[in-house]
Amino acid sequence: MNSVRAANRRPRRVSRPRPVQQQQERNNAAAAAAAGDRDDDVPADMVAEESGPGAQNSPYQLRRKTLLPKRTACPTKSSMEGASTSATENFGHRAKRARVSGKSQDLSDYCLIAAPAEQYLQEKLPDEVVLKIFSYLLEQDLCRAACVCKRFSELANDPILWKRLYMEVFEYTRPMMHPEPGKFYQINPEEYEHPNPWKESFQQLYKGAHVKPGFAEHFYSNPARYKGRENMLYYDTIEDALGGVQEAHFDGLIFVHSGIYTDEWIYIESPITMIGAAPGKVADKVIIENTRDSTFVFMEGSEDAYVGYMTIRFNPDDKSAQHHNAHHCLEITVNCSPIIDHCIIRSTCTVGSAVCVSGQGACPTIKHCNISDCENVGLYITDHAQGIYEDNEISNNALAGIWVKNHGNPIIRRNHIHHGRDVGVFTFDHGMGYFESCNIHRNRIAGFEVKAYANPTVVRCEIHHGQTGGIYVHEKGRGQFIENKIYANNFAGVWITSNSDPTIRGNAIFNGNQGGVYIFGDGRGLIEGNDIYGNALAGIQIRTNSCPIVRHNKIHDGQHGGIYVHEKGQGVIEENEVYSNTLAGVWVTTGSTPVLRRNRIHSGKQVGVYFYDNGHGVLEDNDIYNHMYSGVQIRTGSNPKIRRNKIWGGQNGGILVYNSGLGFIEDNEIFDNAMAGVWIKTDSNPTLRRNKIHDGRDGGICIFNGGRGLLEENDIFRNAQAGVLISTNSHPVLRKNRIFDGFAAGIEITNHATATLEGNQIFNNRFGGLFLASGVNVTMKDNKIMNNQDAIEKAVSRGQCLYKISSYTSYPMHDFYRCHTCNTTDRNAICVNCIKKCHQGHDVEFIRHDRFFCDCGAGTLSNPCTLAGEPTHDTDTLYDSAPPIESNTLQHN
Repeated sequence: MNSVRAANRRPRRVSRPRPVQQQQERNNAAAAAAAGDRDDDVPADMVAEESGPGAQNSPYQLRRKTLLPKRTACPTKSSMEGASTSATENFGHRAKRARVSGKSQDLSDYCLIAAPAEQYLQEKLPDEVVLKIFSYLLEQDLCRAACVCKRFSELANDPILWKRLYMEVFEYTRPMMHPEPGKFYQINPEEYEHPNPWKESFQQLYKGAHVKPGFAEHFYSNPARYKGRENMLYYDTIEDALGGVQEAHFDGLIFVHSGIYTDEWIYIESPITMIGAAPGKVADKVIIENTRDSTFVFMEGSEDAYVGYMTIRFNPDDKSAQHHNAHHCLEITVNCSPIIDHCIIRSTCTVGSAVCVSGQGACPTIKHCNISDCENVGLYITDHAQGIYEDNEISNNALAGIWVKNHGNPIIRRNHIHHGRDVGVFTFDHGMGYFESCNIHRNRIAGFEVKAYANPTVVRCEIHHGQTGGIYVHEKGRGQFIENKIYANNFAGVWITSNSDPTIRGNAIFNGNQGGVYIFGDGRGLIEGNDIYGNALAGIQIRTNSCPIVRHNKIHDGQHGGIYVHEKGQGVIEENEVYSNTLAGVWVTTGSTPVLRRNRIHSGKQVGVYFYDNGHGVLEDNDIYNHMYSGVQIRTGSNPKIRRNKIWGGQNGGILVYNSGLGFIEDNEIFDNAMAGVWIKTDSNPTLRRNKIHDGRDGGICIFNGGRGLLEENDIFRNAQAGVLISTNSHPVLRKNRIFDGFAAGIEITNHATATLEGNQIFNNRFGGLFLASGVNVTMKDNKIMNNQDAIEKAVSRGQCLYKISSYTSYPMHDFYRCHTCNTTDRNAICVNCIKKCHQGHDVEFIRHDRFFCDCGAGTLSNPCTLAGEPTHDTDTLYDSAPPIESNTLQHN
């Protein structure tokens, strides 16, 4: 289609008047032929090879004329006449004639006269005068003057002279360097290593065509003004310049000067170079605009074409006409690879992209361009097109800053994509691409969107301050997002949904106004090696049947939880470090079944891992430690498998199972928790097998408020309070456990609780093996209670106050009393020895056999204890361990 359209709109070939007369060419050739060998003092850059087309015309290919010989070897008559003529032509005066007699001339007299004139011009004429003379010369004349002598060479290379000439020809206020094809850049003369960058740039740009309205007429009507610039062509329009350059077999370099060029059909199918030429900011002053068709169309044959330093606009009158869908500022078609450099690209059309790169073999290089304020897509790459897009500014476009579609596969580096009125980058319908070191921010929708089998690679980009999310992958999108910084987005840093399966590796995802990574609606993906922190919601959220792999991440310092799995979420979560989050390290709820394996979950401000409202899953081989609440909490129908974990350092216990919680808790090591290693309460019914519960700063297992459970083959040892405490209407089954080396009782059962004890071994506990409070009925079978230290019975038999052995930190079980004479309350208890000794003769009452510490020995009664030591000023006796803190989930859901 493009070729047909181009054929119908082929620009007319404009016949060009011959730029100079043939006679002028012959004169230049004769002058060049008459030149002598170059003196060693002339700089090498002033002399070029004299072969090739146009060599007789280039000022950089002239040779210096031979200077006069020294006086000791006077020239012949013919050589003298030649020197005189040369001197006259070059310096604007005649040598003084010597008097002669007859036909011969005194050559010695000539040498004596001619040499001082030459010496004066070359050595004694003041620099200011020579520079003033040189200021009237054009570039070819300056080059010829530089060939005269070393002094003239130095003066003729004066940067001010060349700057004036340079700006007159090219208009640039800074030198435009052109060291190789397809490469242009401006420099600051003061910082450039070459002593005369103006001349160097002049040499690089000399052979070119110049375009400006009225240029051609002015050139051909003033031939004397442009004498010596025969290697430059002048045109009024870009179309004429394109035709003229091709007809003249020129180098293809076209300078488009300041002005607005409207509705020219610019179809490029040859490797031409077109560059704006203007003072100041060049691209702002060279404007090429079309209102009917694509402004630039690059077609097959335009390999290595170059367009740079200009504004390119498509500005149709009817901005929404459907036929403009195929019109663009730049249209790059099959099998061409132009360079677009330092251009400003604008389109006011609402139905077509500003830049369209389409077709197999379309592979442009677009760099340092500004593609902004367009009313549709900024850059559109489709249909297997590729290309390199570097250092561009893409902003404030009505739709996506960049679209990549239908196997388009560009390389996009260091682009600044921001403040879009839609998404920043949109890859869809099998679009691909490699995006590196781009800064993508403050777009109205996601910074980067991937959809419908698109598979881009995004590396070391910054994606931030999106008005919605950072990265959005949906509808079976894929992609690799590696080592990016994703932060401060209003929604999640990364969204993955609807059967999408991207790879998110090595990114920093932080300070989001919602979550870090949000996977929902059957999303998948590999989330690996990321640093996720400081987000307002969960670092990673998995819901609605999503099943990602989450591993080797650091998820920390969130204002909410670390990982939140809910609404039947799944996934494999392994070898992550989850720490210092405000709420739970990991939440599992509402039918979710993730597998959490070999994670380190620690230092949280609430719970480590929290299963609630039918949260299930597997928790195995994890280290869970140093949480302000429990290491693990299970409640409200949740039934996880908790295996081979190490759970320690919890300020509120190791594992808390409550409110009808379930769970299989097997082969774990639970130790060094500030409260009970395992709590079971409020109608919960877990199974605990083969766990080691030890060195707790409170009890081993505490079951109360209707708690049940099967405790089987556990080792419970070295705990500060009872190995197992059963209280308040609870009824667990304890089978084949070993309960030993405790610093208090082995098993205590109180407050109307019951239990089934079968085949347990209870030994070497300080207070004793098994203690049953008043009114407790227990089913027992094949238990071994042996070799306990029985410190309570020994203290009673020795007449000691029981507070002596318990202090106020533990609660030995024995008979306790009340003293009516001392007005003790129901909250006070007195041991049997204090009744006999301290309250002898008082009105006392036996209360029950239960857990307590002695208030008389603690010094909290009005009369001091005569059996105990110093009082401790404790004011209230609690008969159970302090209750655990339960997480409040309602306020955070």
